[in-house]
Amino acid sequence: MSMSSALLTDHYELTMLQAALRSGAACRGAVFEVFARRLPGARRYGVVAGTGRVLDALEGFRFGEDELAFLRDGNVVDGPTLDFLAGYRFSGRVYGYREGDCYFPGSPILTVEGTFAEAVLLETLILSILNHDCAIATAASRMVHAAGSRPIIEMGSRRTHEASAVAAARAAYLCGFAATSNLMAGRVYGVPTAGTAAHAFTLLHDSEEQAFRAQLDALGTGTTLLVDTYDVAQAVRTAVELAGPELGAVRLDSGDLGEAAHEVRAQLDALGAHRTRILVTSDLDEHAIAALAAAPVDGYGVGTSLVTGSGSPTAALVYKLVAREDASGVMRPVAKKSVGKPSRGGRKEAFRELDESGTAVAELVTTSGDRPAGARPLQAELVRDGEIVGRESLDEARARHRRAFAELPAVAHQLSRGDVALPTVFD
Repeated sequence: MSMSSALLTDHYELTMLQAALRSGAACRGAVFEVFARRLPGARRYGVVAGTGRVLDALEGFRFGEDELAFLRDGNVVDGPTLDFLAGYRFSGRVYGYREGDCYFPGSPILTVEGTFAEAVLLETLILSILNHDCAIATAASRMVHAAGSRPIIEMGSRRTHEASAVAAARAAYLCGFAATSNLMAGRVYGVPTAGTAAHAFTLLHDSEEQAFRAQLDALGTGTTLLVDTYDVAQAVRTAVELAGPELGAVRLDSGDLGEAAHEVRAQLDALGAHRTRILVTSDLDEHAIAALAAAPVDGYGVGTSLVTGSGSPTAALVYKLVAREDASGVMRPVAKKSVGKPSRGGRKEAFRELDESGTAVAELVTTSGDRPAGARPLQAELVRDGEIVGRESLDEARARHRRAFAELPAVAHQLSRGDVALPTVFD
């Protein structure tokens, strides 16, 4: 099913729009910010991802005849609101952290400036993308760190919604995954693709030997053979007999992966297959990957934990009004004071303070407009007068994450529960 990004608008956003049009407040200038009050789970930092997808969605955010007919036939909004939606074009400005950068509680990772009517309609669109992609990217970053120099393949498409699978593959690659098994992510975003056979391929054939021979005949000796359908030791022996010492890799998908990897490495070496790699899969997350650090493993395949954010499927981001124009045309800071859910008023700018070694020591968030001396600005202009000006390649974002992660203090790299890595300092 295809749909316009405009129908990602939530019903309550249209309710506010209709009421604001009726009261005359819809045309007032407004500033909304996206931020997290906290980091979910045991996270010590978050990773910004999905900004490029937000820009793509914003560019096509239109209410066409089909969308307007749906709203009209369902009596969702009144006639004047339908007229407004028919001519809707976002003409405001958007600023935000670049993809791949890290963020912390209170970080204004996206700022939307425009009229209230223009900006309020974007809440669900923006949050649905950023909450998913930032959660996946943060989990992916932790996994990549746990893996060290060993590559990880993303292979979680069968464990999530089909559209989420593509977005997850993109976010994982942004944070250092080597490839994905999702071909749509390869086509749309240029993420390298890779994959191997499943147990069904072995079970299809009359013997494991026939299955291996068929795969080798089709794909060559550089392929990866799955060796745990029956007996691992026998499978490894058969694989090397058929492919020779130039067999690319074997994959383990069950049991005690650390123990099995040691046994298979010894067997491969004894058979002369010293360069045959060992890949492991089977419900891996960052903790399981870290536990395999001492095992003779050459790469990982991660599925379910990646596409579900490794236990934190949302980044807990919110979209809040922080400033609005009053009746006289003056922009005023506004903030909610709800118990447990307060916000800070005023349009903010953010900077990262680094020490002499280049390690981040604080996130500085200011409403003064002043730039702290020596601090790195975190927001960039993404949309100017409704036109996209901040689009960049996925490879640029991938390189930025490497730099941003290298800035983090050592505490941020720990996988155990603990406080966030950097304090957020508000002026």
